[in-house]
Amino acid sequence: MPASITPAVRDLAHSWTVQNRDSRGVVSSALQFFRTQGFSYSLTPGEYADLDEFLFRRRVGFCEHYATSFATLMRLAGIPARVVVGYLGGEYNDLGHFVLVRQADAHAWCEVWLPENGWTRVDPTSVVAPGRSSYDLTSFLETRIASDQIRTNRSALLAKLLRSGVFTNVRFLWQTLSYEWDTRLLAFDADVQEVLLTSLGIASRGITFLVVEILLVALALLAIYFALMQMRIRSRADRVKVLYEHFCRKTARLGVRRDPSEGPLDFARRAAQFLPNESNRIRQIADTYILLRYAQQPPPGMLDRFAKEVNSFGARNRH
Repeated sequence: MPASITPAVRDLAHSWTVQNRDSRGVVSSALQFFRTQGFSYSLTPGEYADLDEFLFRRRVGFCEHYATSFATLMRLAGIPARVVVGYLGGEYNDLGHFVLVRQADAHAWCEVWLPENGWTRVDPTSVVAPGRSSYDLTSFLETRIASDQIRTNRSALLAKLLRSGVFTNVRFLWQTLSYEWDTRLLAFDADVQEVLLTSLGIASRGITFLVVEILLVALALLAIYFALMQMRIRSRADRVKVLYEHFCRKTARLGVRRDPSEGPLDFARRAAQFLPNESNRIRQIADTYILLRYAQQPPPGMLDRFAKEVNSFGARNRH
């Protein structure tokens, strides 16, 4: 963001020095400005032409926008300030007992010089998006998405899958294997590698065997996980189809045979007209079938209720 200094920016900083007698008061007034003037946090704010556009018009940005603008305003107010760049957060891997810090955890904040304290940390982003200082970026975004403060195109099913314990364990296992490979093999000399391989009982088999073994284990775990997920989805879909076909056989015995090209709604309308005493149940079965067949995440217990509806259908017509 270009940090061009306009009279409006200078007047803003000057107003804080007039209102306050010491540097700490100026810092408090600046933070209050960011807190109360409608600023918001976004990872995609677009480009800014100048500082005026950010401070007085659009007021949307991420940590670098807030740190840069805050440091500029402090210097205009006569307070030494600097931008500090580092990392905030990280994810603890319970399996490998290490903290994984990603590039997404990068963060920018400020330090100002206060006569009584020296260099003092001030994070203007924290007054705009308080959760950003308490979480790593991924966790912060998840909390904003969950509270509908951030919109996302990711499906609810995918979000639930990514947060599931099984997926997390697979991800932790892959991270641990990668970490052990980097730290115990790539980052150490031949003697240390030899000691490690000997302790594992595979020194005589060579590095190639170890690489192949690790890859095979990782691929096997991923294959098992996705196979289980696929079996779960397919078993539900197959059971829904079997139940609906059972329903169609029942209506055929009652005199209404479904045409192979006939959709569930069209068939339900025709069957309801032919069997008026069962019309409500026919429509209910058709609606439930469509929801189970095409909804991303049907309500819990709906499949069992569908099975009961199909099994009890036509009971009053039996002789």
